[in-house]
Order: sequence, then structure tokens, then C-alpha cells
Amino acid sequence: MTTTTLTVAAPAAVDPPTQFFRTLVAEHEKTLLAYAEKLLNDRHTAEDIVQETLIRAWPHAERLYSTDGSVRGWLLTVTRNLVIDRMRTATARRETVGAEGRDASLPDHADAVLASVDTATLLRQLSPEHREVLLHTYVCDRTVQETARILGIPTGTVKSRQHYALTSLRTKARGSARTHQA
Repeated sequence: MTTTTLTVAAPAAVDPPTQFFRTLVAEHEKTLLAYAEKLLNDRHTAEDIVQETLIRAWPHAERLYSTDGSVRGWLLTVTRNLVIDRMRTATARRETVGAEGRDASLPDHADAVLASVDTATLLRQLSPEHREVLLHTYVCDRTVQETARILGIPTGTVKSRQHYALTSLRTKARGSARTHQA
């Protein structure tokens, strides 16, 4: 039986700029990514920003490590500036950073208009007491306690009127939907 020995070549000398870049990535990439992702709320765009930050650091290698200032501070400042630039550019183009489905069409406002007309019609069919409670709790965004105080009725009455008004609206809305479908 013969044995084969593997010889491993000694690693080639690494040039200083390459070593600098490896060190830069190893020491700062995770921090920069977390910072950019927190600012953008979008991981993919944050990765792009970090990559651009590291690329911009490359030409400044000697100055970054030869000065008394913080390398991480400089990198975080560059990252923040790139995020701001990206957000301004997206705003100027009326885009949102990290928006999904940018080619999606906008919804037609006609459906919202029809829904509001249907809602107004259904509300007119409620008793004045039920309509008044819904107006205060939903339209004016008041609490049950505030509505009770304003109307001068117990909170339990507000809750029951709200319950019965919503139940009535749901029943009438189902009937209205069936009528529209036919």
C-alpha cells in the first residue's frame, strides 16, 4: 500500500491593500450592515450601501489607519451619508426605499367612492341613536367613555348601541353586496 502525501504550498504574500480590505470587512461589515439596515429598514439596500461604503474606503486606506480618528466613525459617517443620498434620490423619483412591487398599478379610486356612497346609504338606514354612537366612536375617534359623557348616557348603552349598529350594518352590507352582484 502506498501513501500519498499532500504538500501545501505556502500562502502567497498578500499585498497591503488587499490585507487592508480584508481587515476592514472583517472588523466593520456587520456593524455597518446593522446600522444601514436600521436606517433603511431594507436589508438588500443596506447591503448595497455597505458595499459602496467599503469601496469608498479603499482609496483612503493609508489615511484611515494613519490618523488618530476612528476608522469605524468614518465608515459610519460615509454609510449615513450614502443612506441619506439614497433616500433623497428615491424621494425625488417618488419611490420608497425597499418598495416591493414597484411596477404594481395603483388602485382605482372609483372603488373607494362607491364604498363611501354605500356606507352613507347604509348609515342613513340606522336609527338616529345608533348613527350618533358610530359617528362619535368611529368618525370622531372617541372612546366609549367620552361618547357616553358627551351623549349623557351610560357606557353600557354606548357599547350596546355600537354593537347593534355594527351588526345591522354588516347584515345590510351583505344584502347590498348580493344586490350589486346580481
